[in-house]
Amino acid sequence: MNRETSRELYDRSLDVLVGGVNSTVRAAPQPYPTFVQSGDGGHVIDADGNRYIDWVMGLGPLLLGHDLPQPVTAAIQRRASDGPLFGTPTEIEVEHAEFVARHVPSVELLRFVNSGTEATVSAVRLARGYTGRNKIVVMQGGYHGAQESTLVEGDADHRGPSSAGIPPAFAQHTIPVPFNDADAVTEVFETHGDDIAAVLVEPILANKGIVEPVAGYHETLRDLTHDHGALLIWDEVITGFRVGGLGCAQSEFDITPDVTTFGKIIGGGFPVGAIGGRTDVMEEFTPTGDVFQAGTFSGHPVTMAAGLETLQYAAENDVYEHVNRLGGRLREGLAAVVAEHAPAYTVVGRDSMFKVVFTRDGDAQSGACTGGCRQDPDCERHAACPKTGADVGDAAVQRWNRVFRPQLLDAGVLLSQNQFESQFVSYGHTEADVDETIEAYRNAL
Repeated sequence: MNRETSRELYDRSLDVLVGGVNSTVRAAPQPYPTFVQSGDGGHVIDADGNRYIDWVMGLGPLLLGHDLPQPVTAAIQRRASDGPLFGTPTEIEVEHAEFVARHVPSVELLRFVNSGTEATVSAVRLARGYTGRNKIVVMQGGYHGAQESTLVEGDADHRGPSSAGIPPAFAQHTIPVPFNDADAVTEVFETHGDDIAAVLVEPILANKGIVEPVAGYHETLRDLTHDHGALLIWDEVITGFRVGGLGCAQSEFDITPDVTTFGKIIGGGFPVGAIGGRTDVMEEFTPTGDVFQAGTFSGHPVTMAAGLETLQYAAENDVYEHVNRLGGRLREGLAAVVAEHAPAYTVVGRDSMFKVVFTRDGDAQSGACTGGCRQDPDCERHAACPKTGADVGDAAVQRWNRVFRPQLLDAGVLLSQNQFESQFVSYGHTEADVDETIEAYRNAL
């Protein structure tokens, strides 16, 4: 497969872009990233004209695929033709917020921002302002954007910044605990409960190979935050409007957080973030409260139109039935391939998310989890499936990154840039795409 143009573009980009990219993860593929020229349904065409089945889907935002339905395209074009930006409120912001509030259990009030990172930054500030406390509990291996409060590594007793540029003293206000470890988070609340402003957690670790919660874990977090006067913040930047449909993952897990952060799908493929939650909490944001939050591009009319029309189209058509059915078919097919060729590996994901984590131990997934690991105690390999971010980190990460992914690329299947990022099914994908992908996995493994 000829990739000469991608190589030349990367060579040029190294002279003008830091590391040749505008987001660090894009530089991960070796020896250079694939430069994409256009999208077509569930496929992309690169700068050399090579066509790939695309399971990256913009790293999650493209629920409908690359070919947007006519109503979505028309709404975007209409808003863009009205003018790029006004610096004043617009009706489309209100309509989009009304739609979200009608469908997501935790959302009474909403504030739109411009990225998932901005949403989690604002949510952490809101929690500290609302409670008058400083400390934030996060999950080891969880990802909440490029922000100082969550770029922290270590454990409850020994922690520090995971990036240069963050003062160590600042990072001491963030307490990492292992995902799915109820005893560890309970102990943290026993020690620091009076100074914990919030627990910030993804319903599923979706940026660390996809790790499901064990039974009762989210209920433990809900009870601990309630009993200690802290807020429970669910980061649904990835899972929002993908897992659990229009009700998001919180409807699927039957947990109502105090605050929810959104991104990706809520903007229909355009830059977006949002914070939603209880009225008494959200009204701590300015102008009604004292927690400052503002942004020139927040509620951008083109983004609002794209996001609202995407969700309305999903509500009125068979979008979730389609993507979830294909996601289930993918995971079941991959589980069969793994059972035959790499029984130590773990198929993960739910609804329209999927991944194969190159775990090192255990037998093939049993019938209890052939649709993706569910932390089912009845599954024969329950003890070996990944339950924390560290478990995924202990997998054969470099084999996935440097050996397996390039093989799939040569077979015309584009996967996410590393072992940790999720992969996504869109409305533009077909059963033929699924079958071709399963066969490519079979040949590579």
